[in-house]
Amino acid sequence: MGVRAIALSAVALAFIFLQSGPTGAQSSRDQESPIGKVATLEGSASIQRKVVVAAVAGVGGLLEVKAGDVVYQGDLIQTAAASKLGLVFADGTALNVFSDAQVELNEFVYVPEGKRNSSVFNLVKGTFTVIGGKMARTGEMRMNTAVATLGIRGTAAHIVVGDDGSVRFSTLVEEKH
Repeated sequence: MGVRAIALSAVALAFIFLQSGPTGAQSSRDQESPIGKVATLEGSASIQRKVVVAAVAGVGGLLEVKAGDVVYQGDLIQTAAASKLGLVFADGTALNVFSDAQVELNEFVYVPEGKRNSSVFNLVKGTFTVIGGKMARTGEMRMNTAVATLGIRGTAAHIVVGDDGSVRFSTLVEEKH
């Protein structure tokens, strides 16, 4: 998939989320509110839910993911072999999680007109693409790895965290017409 296709799919995911997803403020004190949703899923993935969510049957534990499922602060998401998961968050950020990857959604605080927005996602292993939404321009968006913390500032990035903990990072450039 080309850079332009990735950027366009992220815009489409953000539109889908903003039309039907959770909106409004999310803070660490409001952990029962979804911070994003699964926009696309090819193959299979699971969520280890750390936060007790009243609306979810069988609170906590390992859940199989379906397109349309919401995600919460504290969720640990894992994709299976030959799988791809597309997440979109309340601020329009899009995160693609590729085959055999793990990401933990540690923190997400977003107030639409706020200037102190912040998110921290822990990229444990695997390949990811992220296209920063409003958070990247109105706050602090960080991607943590075992060896580095990456700040996302309105950029589209491709990040690979190897099994040995090594990290490769590249910036994706959207084609302009």
